[in-house]
Amino acid sequence: MPGSSCPTPFRPGVFPALSNTPKAVPTNLITGFLGVGKTTAIQHLLRHKPAGETWAVLVNEFGEVGIDGALLRDGGARVREVPGGCICCVAGLPMTVALNQLLGRERPDRLLIEPTGLGHPAQIMSTLMGPFYQQVLDLRATVTLVDPRKLADSRYTDNEHFQDQIAIADVLIANKQDLCADSDWKRWEALVAEASPPKALVERVSQGAIEPAWLDCSRSERPLHHPHLHQNNPLKAPTAPVETLAFLPEGEVMARRANQGQGHFSVGWVFTPDWEFDYDRLFSWLNGLNVARVKAVMITGDGIFSFNGQDGVVSVSELDETPDSRIELIDDKPIDADEVERTLKSLVG
Repeated sequence: MPGSSCPTPFRPGVFPALSNTPKAVPTNLITGFLGVGKTTAIQHLLRHKPAGETWAVLVNEFGEVGIDGALLRDGGARVREVPGGCICCVAGLPMTVALNQLLGRERPDRLLIEPTGLGHPAQIMSTLMGPFYQQVLDLRATVTLVDPRKLADSRYTDNEHFQDQIAIADVLIANKQDLCADSDWKRWEALVAEASPPKALVERVSQGAIEPAWLDCSRSERPLHHPHLHQNNPLKAPTAPVETLAFLPEGEVMARRANQGQGHFSVGWVFTPDWEFDYDRLFSWLNGLNVARVKAVMITGDGIFSFNGQDGVVSVSELDETPDSRIELIDDKPIDADEVERTLKSLVG
């Protein structure tokens, strides 16, 4: 993009010098609304990171059981999860504890932070820019992904979180370009033209194919439209670390967790690894689900697969391993968890 202050094209193993101290960790916020493809984009970045570098990811999910962490670990990342609410609620304690553990144990060469798509970016940026992390983190470009098809939907464009996720972006990326029509691009171009100040970089990609060099675009202080929204209407704080759900009490073979906030509802399940689902019936059922989002990592008779669905379209990827099966449903109306659970049990074997 003309006038961009981004670095030259990516070369493996080469990044600009750190701007703070030699030990400061280059850090990026990867944000975007629910279902835009943030996790897919981070997976792409992990596959194309410089050889020999250790990258870490701090991931926050609206749901309680945590799916994204399993997907990112499969890509070789060092991952800490803050599930079931807002990453920065309760004075930032869940976030700072997870962040300190990740930095202290892994000593990464780069840190990516993926907040929930239903969260507001104001408080997390305040924490990252606070005095404790000024000499620890080298805060670089905030990257926001947008699905241009959603720009015709007032449920997105009128959403204050969606608006501020776009406002805070240094790098604004139209994801899923292969699915967009001309009318979608007209709305996208209008959105870009309205940005003030202009973005450091604007790009179009498919399948979250972000270039690692884009992470090192310049970061600017950008005014938000609703800077106090988070304090006035926060998501609830997490209830328990997601890792504890993998270790059920003796005799228990399944756990169910629910959450709600920002006009959305989630229900998720964790199953011990002896649950083996029928792939064909599971896939058929997932394709017919009438919910806004479904994410799953499931052990089946045909192997281990991740399922990622939005608006009735489900994509599938094969994984190498998982300690358990997990599934999360998110919708803007209450979910009949008992009925879903009965169906899941019927899909075993």
